[in-house]
Amino acid sequence: MTTTLNDLAQACGDGFPMPPAANNGTVFEEPWQAHAFAMTLHLHEQGVFTWPQWAEALTREIRAGQTRGEANDGSLYYTHWLHALEHLVIEQQLGTHNEIHDLEQAWADAAERTPHGHPIVLDVTERGAI
Repeated sequence: MTTTLNDLAQACGDGFPMPPAANNGTVFEEPWQAHAFAMTLHLHEQGVFTWPQWAEALTREIRAGQTRGEANDGSLYYTHWLHALEHLVIEQQLGTHNEIHDLEQAWADAAERTPHGHPIVLDVTERGAI
């Protein structure tokens, strides 16, 4: 079964913020956005959190951005999405802030040394990443 953004929004109920469509009509402008979306779906399917918990976490991140005076034009939607996902991972004790940071750095290092057009291979032993 394939889950769409509309399915996710309906599961979360009214008020769930939807992502903006890019100029070309796509939802994801960058691969990392699709990956964050897929990780969120996977963790939900594994029972890590419910859709209402997810909607609350995402809404909290978007509101925090508004409080900081960030642009309210949808350009930071997936940044908020990623932060909400990170917070839920920490809240559910699946990882720590330091472990997430280590994985982020290991990914950045692997991407930097990978020639364009080749798959990125992440060595999870780098920089203490899990």
